[in-house]
Amino acid sequence: MTVINDLNYDQRMIRICRSLAAAGYDVELTGRSHRGSKPLQEQPFRQKRLAIGPEHGKMMYFLYWLRLFWYLLFRKADALCAIDLDTILPVYFVSCIRGIRRVYDAHELFTEMQEVVTRPREKKLWDRIERFTVPRFPVGYTIGECYAAYFREKYQVQYEVVRNATVLRPFSIPEKKEKFILYQGAVNIGRCFEYLIPAMQHVDAPLIICGDGNFFKEAVALVKQYGLEDKVSFRGYVPPDQLREYTRNAWAGITLFEAIGPSNRLSMANRFFDYMHSGVPQLCMAYPEYEKVNTRFELACLIETPTADNIAEALNRLIHDEAYHQRLEQNAMKAREVYCWQEEEKRLKKVYEQLFSTHRQ
Repeated sequence: MTVINDLNYDQRMIRICRSLAAAGYDVELTGRSHRGSKPLQEQPFRQKRLAIGPEHGKMMYFLYWLRLFWYLLFRKADALCAIDLDTILPVYFVSCIRGIRRVYDAHELFTEMQEVVTRPREKKLWDRIERFTVPRFPVGYTIGECYAAYFREKYQVQYEVVRNATVLRPFSIPEKKEKFILYQGAVNIGRCFEYLIPAMQHVDAPLIICGDGNFFKEAVALVKQYGLEDKVSFRGYVPPDQLREYTRNAWAGITLFEAIGPSNRLSMANRFFDYMHSGVPQLCMAYPEYEKVNTRFELACLIETPTADNIAEALNRLIHDEAYHQRLEQNAMKAREVYCWQEEEKRLKKVYEQLFSTHRQ
């Protein structure tokens, strides 16, 4: 399994690797060593970090692809899995050279992410990579039905749906002495911080942000610009066990995306399920995947357009309308029994069972 990010914080990959290891597979998760990376946490699967110099930009990709290619070329393996386009080229070429199976795990519609669609040169390059590789990965899976439909219509590949649902654990909603709002996840472009932070001027509760990303410095600057240092706090990357404590005690969660590019509009974020499994009502975009779940279990306050006014109004309703808040809480507790990793991993295992029951690609 090959990624480009920090292995300690990728909860989806940790879940996937744990499930496959428990099913009897010998699993290795390979990623990139980041400046300031903390020691790897012990897992029931092997982990490997590859060190390169640059932290960002085209040179980072080129050097990581080169390093990953040579590593995979000589590493014992029966199958290689590329996670997003970040690692798909080395996985494709090594699988061809060695004659071993390959799988694609699409966490994003990579060429349709806001960071890509707003940069024409980069989008042209990633489009070429996707057009070249994805049709050559007939076996794969992705995070939602909308993404699966995208790959089916564009590349005629039938990818399984394995959602980012949280592991179902025994849980009861704790008494919440303090009302605070939680954002967990990447602090990236397209996550609506330019609306959320100004909205906090008019919201009657503090906001805690757990995560880092390519919009982190801008988000910090916005907090200073609006004089919200006492109301909005940044915790940076938080280990999964500690993050669960923040989540279970939150009064409301944030799942916002700006629909610049289909990747955001058709997404189904990890944090959506994390809030659900902690019985935390959330503010969420009225995009297709979230609407489907909310139609079945009303557990989120949905907004059509991310503006500071819309966000402030919705958050204040979650804070002050306790009957509404309690209804969403109870519906989340019902939904977690349906949308959980124990159900999703059944489809994951099926993908790999079928992969190893067929001839090599």
